Amino acid sequence: MGKIAVALLSGGADSATVVACARRDGFEPYALTIDYGQRHRVELEMATRQAALQKIKKHLVMKIDLRAIGHS
Repeated sequence: MGKIAVALLSGGADSATVVACARRDGFEPYALTIDYGQRHRVELEMATRQAALQKIKKHLVMKIDLRAIGHS
């Protein structure tokens, strides 16, 4: 197995670029997306789409509850 890089993937241009740079630098990118109950659910859809476009083998969407400290 080669080197693995875990990238936080939000679905935006910055995190998508990080994934591409990791691959360019010889890493197998894995992606982690945090579902914190954001109002704009399109962010999660874009992260999933970006993972598919970049052929990421492992993409985990982790749901966490942040209501104790605030809201989106």
